[in-house]
Amino acid sequence: MNTATQSPRSTEEPGATASVTGRRPTRARLSMLALLLLATTINYVDRSNLSIVAPFLSKELGPFAWSYAIANLPGGYLIDRFGSRMVYGIAQLAWSISTLMLAFVGGFAALFGLRFAVGLAEAPAFPVNNRVVSTWFPQRERGRATSTYASGQYIGSALLSPLLFWMAVNHGWRSVFVFTGLAGIVSAITWFTLYREPRESTRANAAEVELIAAGGALTAMAPREHVTWPQVTRLLRERQVWALGLGKFATMSSLYFLLTWFPTYLVRERGLTSLKAGAATSLPYIAATLGVLLGGMWSDWLLRRGADISAARKIPIVSGFLGASCIILVNYIDGSALALTILTLAYFAQGISGNSWSIIAEVAPRNLMGMCGGIINFTGQLAGIVTPIVIGFILRETGSFEWVLVYVSIAGLVGALSYTVILGRVHRIEI
Repeated sequence: MNTATQSPRSTEEPGATASVTGRRPTRARLSMLALLLLATTINYVDRSNLSIVAPFLSKELGPFAWSYAIANLPGGYLIDRFGSRMVYGIAQLAWSISTLMLAFVGGFAALFGLRFAVGLAEAPAFPVNNRVVSTWFPQRERGRATSTYASGQYIGSALLSPLLFWMAVNHGWRSVFVFTGLAGIVSAITWFTLYREPRESTRANAAEVELIAAGGALTAMAPREHVTWPQVTRLLRERQVWALGLGKFATMSSLYFLLTWFPTYLVRERGLTSLKAGAATSLPYIAATLGVLLGGMWSDWLLRRGADISAARKIPIVSGFLGASCIILVNYIDGSALALTILTLAYFAQGISGNSWSIIAEVAPRNLMGMCGGIINFTGQLAGIVTPIVIGFILRETGSFEWVLVYVSIAGLVGALSYTVILGRVHRIEI
């Protein structure tokens, strides 16, 4: 059912001169990557802003997690049907307007509904990111490109959260939603203005388009595909899809512990004050940002050194999963400083493991790029529903975080297993 095809490998360097045109290639793809980084950063700021202004709503991630997970499937279909530019632009406008409207809510029902809407609108984000990298970047650059936009999920939470907290204290909680909502609207307008597919872009010359196409970029992918149900069912039977979905669930389990329970752990188990816990929480985010960037560079370096695509993409991710599983060591550490150091290193490794989209870009069928990414992301985002519930159950039954860290550690081992034993050889699915 599958053909063992791989994207062509180019021997040209990124700055090489194209042979057909004789002109030096432009680097318009970096502008497109900057658009993805901006949108992803705002995406994750919008996920965390409610927890900043309303910490007493301990279940605020509930409606978001459910709607975000569910909407990945129709979101993937829409991406393949209507293309990256239209779907991502409308999605950014929708989640930003919903965020802006949160500044004017007066009751829980409106808060719940708008938060649900934010989750629905944000679902196409990462499948679009994956599709754009696949169309704009040659294979040898996809690791770094993927890690660059993926870093936005940590940058948004680590670097901008202190600013939003300051705004809430000094200008009222509504200012946080006004600021983040308007920022998203500006990002959407910028996206509509600047983003084009490679062969439609006036910012990329023919030399750049030839260069990235020779390196395996899917520049000829049709902007609008008619997705059929038989195609989807065939995709659902693919071993690679479910292996990547399981790996995504594993890495998101670790991330959702950081998003939902990490400050509580520092206060309850390590005796930190709320203020110190808030400051300490930024360390894992910073470490994860560095980790995800390193993982992308490491992967592309392996590819340039002659490793095949399976080894180049798998080695950093599996190493990250194994490193992240070492979080269990914290259970045997008494000193808070040393425990925080191990936690920070674990999330550095978690960041390295978070480069799974670089493999999805190599695996997804050319004509089902959005749907494939949506299915995998749906499976992974179930962790946003399952992990907080599991952690809450463990805490209720044991009153301790020890088994919580065991759960997070096991998730890392499951992730490593999914990429080594289940995934098999990385190759493009042909449907």
